Amino acid sequence: GFDVPCLHTMYLDKPMQGHGLMQTIARVNRVFKDKPGGLIVDYLGIAEELKEAVAQYTTSGGKGRPAYDQNIAVALMKEKYEVVKGIFHGFNWKPFLDGKASERLGCLSASVEFVLGLEDGRERVLGHVRLLTEAFVLSVPNEEALKIRDDVAFFQAVRSQLVKLGGGGGGGEEGEKDVDHAVKQLVARSVTSNEVIDIFKAVGMDKPDISILSPEFLKEVQKMPQRNLAVEVFRKLMRDAIRKEARRNLIQSRKFSELLEETIRQYQNRTIEVAQVISELVKIAKDFKKAMSRGEDLGLNEAEVAFYDALETNDSAVMELGDDTLKAIARDLVKAVRGSVTIDWTLKESVRAKIRTLVKRILRKHNYPPDKQEQATQTVLQQAELLCGDWAEQDVV
Repeated sequence: GFDVPCLHTMYLDKPMQGHGLMQTIARVNRVFKDKPGGLIVDYLGIAEELKEAVAQYTTSGGKGRPAYDQNIAVALMKEKYEVVKGIFHGFNWKPFLDGKASERLGCLSASVEFVLGLEDGRERVLGHVRLLTEAFVLSVPNEEALKIRDDVAFFQAVRSQLVKLGGGGGGGEEGEKDVDHAVKQLVARSVTSNEVIDIFKAVGMDKPDISILSPEFLKEVQKMPQRNLAVEVFRKLMRDAIRKEARRNLIQSRKFSELLEETIRQYQNRTIEVAQVISELVKIAKDFKKAMSRGEDLGLNEAEVAFYDALETNDSAVMELGDDTLKAIARDLVKAVRGSVTIDWTLKESVRAKIRTLVKRILRKHNYPPDKQEQATQTVLQQAELLCGDWAEQDVV
């Protein structure tokens, strides 16, 4: 995890001791090819401090081998390299290594499509490329590692795309940041070019309105040649849109989150074809957009619609109240809850109890079915917590 560039000279002009001194010297003490060591230029005279630090950190009773056998790392690297190559058997990634910037970008999207079309392809790439990366870092600057560094860069790029699409880390993303950073320094070949790159064209799309809910975007997704990639991109964007809406409408976000996950589950289990999955996702997106704009048709604002949905309007007993009554309940709920907002209301049970009482009183006032009141109250409270967070922030501002 130590990512300081290779240095040969260190100038010391301030007092240092112990761990800090040892870490500073470690910045220049690495040997590499014709570099036998590092040079410390001492302006202050730290000989005694250095003796104490060296004594402390070399006689502390540590056990185990002081260094690893690089040949072992090289052997593991070669083994994992063959495994990963096997996963990509039949796919030509040469354009990523020596093509133009646009060709490299197109190759990358095609490679993700290839992996997603394999049985457990995502999980295999995430896991094996991680192990290859770890072994590669330990193997550099061995010649065997340098021979495959461009291929490792490609595998890393594909893995990175899979992670961004929500594929998980295959072993803990937080713990791999240092390794990923190190390998990028060693093998990165960034997409640099003097040409203007059309990233939409590279993945087979015309330039659409980037909004996930726009008709233009939905049409372009359906036309993407990389069908599996289209599903993954769509899933990520839909999840983000639903997560954003969750702060404003608990019921609708739950509903569409369940629809999305069920569709993706069928896709992953290969119970429905990719084309059918995309059609289902497009339908979910259209329904989601329609649901989010229902307020205009109902004559309710955003907060009122959220409480309207929280009243279990699909229940037959509730529907007997009539739409006008449900709207009136929603408006009363917003007014009552809005007037009870405090900055830390979610932390104070006394305030929560007050709002709970207000909710029950409003439900009884409008003859809400008694056997449904308790469940409706709990749902309304959950929705209130979401909305009140925003309201409290607005009041602070």
